[in-house]
Amino acid sequence: MIHRLGEVLRTLGITFELILVDDGCPEDSWSKILECSETMPELRGIKLSRNFGQHYAITAGLDHSQGEWVVVMDCDLQDQPEEIPRLYQEAKKGFDVVLARRVERKDSFFRKLSSKLFYRSLSYLTGSEQDESIGNFGIYHHRVIQEVIGMRESIRYFPTMVKWVGFRQSTLAVAHQEPDSERKTSYNSKKLFNLALDIMLAYSDKPIRLTVKLGVILALTGFGFALFTLLRYWQGEIIVAGYASLIISIWVLSGILLITLGVVGLYLGKTFEGVKNRPIYIIDKKTHS
Repeated sequence: MIHRLGEVLRTLGITFELILVDDGCPEDSWSKILECSETMPELRGIKLSRNFGQHYAITAGLDHSQGEWVVVMDCDLQDQPEEIPRLYQEAKKGFDVVLARRVERKDSFFRKLSSKLFYRSLSYLTGSEQDESIGNFGIYHHRVIQEVIGMRESIRYFPTMVKWVGFRQSTLAVAHQEPDSERKTSYNSKKLFNLALDIMLAYSDKPIRLTVKLGVILALTGFGFALFTLLRYWQGEIIVAGYASLIISIWVLSGILLITLGVVGLYLGKTFEGVKNRPIYIIDKKTHS
């Protein structure tokens, strides 16, 4: 990856820096980063104290970036460095963000299916369209990056943050490589589910609003059923003592409790977002450059 990036960027005739973030990689990537930095002055390495997660590692890299344009990409080479000049040329047409759209994803069937379900759910919950063919790979102007890194939220998802800050955005169709069969992705089903849950809770209060709506529906149903039960009781169709009052209490109180919990949850969620002030990531080591 470093070799291919160096070759591609030098053809553009520009000054550049490569920032590699080691997010607790178990494959001893840090020693390789140190080795390459000795012969490549443009390379800068950052080693985090543990695995914080992909989007936290992206933030660490962005915090240390200095260029006018920033390219964000994974190290597995499914997104190809040779596409960077095309992204750069598209950005020079007046766009602040050019996102790479993978026209034919070379992932497993399960990965593509889970991605499609996740993005459709996220689109519904956030109220904004999300494209499963677009990931982190893209080129971003420094003013976009400055706005993104200014958002010091504890739950981070880079594509949604870029979408939220706005500016002039475009997409460009790019080729997508097959994944390396010898390497296993760090995203297993559990991590993907936890990531999806975090993103939905952090960027949308719609689940809580749906809970409130459900509570209202149940409460109205309960009141209707309570009226129906009272009519049956007055007509003498219910002769079991306490049956009417018990059923009415369960339905009405259940609906009211759900409404109350939903409202309290809205306030608690907003308060919880505001009081946390932990560091987004912790740096263990840096290269000398």
